[in-house]
Amino acid sequence: MPRYIDGFVLPVPRGNVAGYPTVAPKGGKHWKEYGALEYIECVADDVPPGKTTSFPRSVKLQDDEVVVFSYIVYKSRKHRDEVNAKVMADPRIAKMDPKTMPFDGKRMIFGGFSAVVGLGPARAARATSP
Repeated sequence: MPRYIDGFVLPVPRGNVAGYPTVAPKGGKHWKEYGALEYIECVADDVPPGKTTSFPRSVKLQDDEVVVFSYIVYKSRKHRDEVNAKVMADPRIAKMDPKTMPFDGKRMIFGGFSAVVGLGPARAARATSP
């Protein structure tokens, strides 16, 4: 089954990283509630700066910040559009103040992607008898 993914790269001040796992799920909860299949937020621990381009360069990372990579998985682009419309119409989202977000939204990079390969989650090997 094809999937559609919204991806995000954003800078988060190091001082906000410890609290990020308690703040981020509040938004993710709404996406899941309205039908997103997965909502994942990841804090960088191995992202070298690169000479030409890299995750740190993409968000103009400052010394006191860390990169966060996030993605939301949907059934299709149509499904993504439907879910996002519901999320954006939700009054809980509307009252969120961008000034209180734990990251600089002006330097966030985001976009939608059609999955072209999907191997799925790893499965435990089944024990077999000789």
